[in-house]
Formats: sequence, structure tokens, C-alpha cells
Amino acid sequence: MTTLVSTLVLGGARSGKSVFGEKLVADSALSRIYLATATRSDDEMTQRIAHHRSRRGDGWITVEEPLALVDALTREAVRGRAVLVDCLTLWLFNLMEAGRDPEIEARRLTRFLGVAAAPIVLVSNEVGLGLVPETPLGRTFRDAQGRLNQIVAAAVPDVVFVAAGLPLWLKRAQQEN
Repeated sequence: MTTLVSTLVLGGARSGKSVFGEKLVADSALSRIYLATATRSDDEMTQRIAHHRSRRGDGWITVEEPLALVDALTREAVRGRAVLVDCLTLWLFNLMEAGRDPEIEARRLTRFLGVAAAPIVLVSNEVGLGLVPETPLGRTFRDAQGRLNQIVAAAVPDVVFVAAGLPLWLKRAQQEN
């Protein structure tokens, strides 16, 4: 068994990355904080949020924060807890929609990750593996997501890519005993 360390969990849509991140946190025996970045923007997103809540069950404290991620982590990532951030992709979208600079916000996040008192598991989409987006906005978002993932991956000890529900460890600070 390994001790939970801050981890970036990457994957595509419906790859199992959120379930994998939830399991990492649940297996830690620490108090579980679910930091949600999604907003109930439409019926489909409301249904997704309800599905995530019901799947993870009891024992989680849910904190909703679509923009001020570092502020929420400062409050929630304290000793004795493990925080799951789901997900960085929606956080990035929210930042861009609000006109905030993703690079500045990503640097704030990575500075916090370097001093966090609790392990933080960050879920993020790997959007650069598909087709080149048709629109300039789509390409801008894809590029920003790739940069965000690289910055966070460099800042955490562990990085795992999940495909078809299966983990492929890309970076691992400590090996299982």
C-alpha cells in the first residue's frame, strides 16, 4: 500500500478518470473532499452532476467552486484530508469564459500544490489526442488545456493516464511495497 500523494489523473471523456481519482482518495483513509468545478449550466450538466454525486456515495464533503480553485484548496486541503478536484478542464473553461488568464491561474495552482498540507488528486481531460478543432476558439481551448496539464504534471509527484478504466502510470514518485 502506498501513501496518497498529489496526483494528476488524465484521460478522455468517459475514460474512467473520475472513478479512478475517487478511488485513490477513498483508499487513503483520509477525510474526503470533493471539489467540484462544474456548474449547472443546463439539464444535461445537472444530470451529470447528479450521477457523480450518487456514484461516489456517502462519506464525501462536496465543495462547489467553478473559478476560485486556489482559494477553495487553501480552505479545504488541510491535514487529515484528501481533496479530489474534478475537473481541471471545466475549471479552465470557466476561467476562459470569465476572461481570466489561464496561465496566471495555473501558476497560482502549481505554487499552491508545492506547499499543500494535504494530498490533492486533480482530474483533467487529455483533449489533444483527437481531431484538430475546427474553430479558433476550439484550438485555443485545446492548446490551453495541454499547457495546463503539462504545468500541473510537472508540479505533482504522480501522474496517471486512464483509458478504458485502466491506469497507465506516467510518473510515480513512490512505488508500492
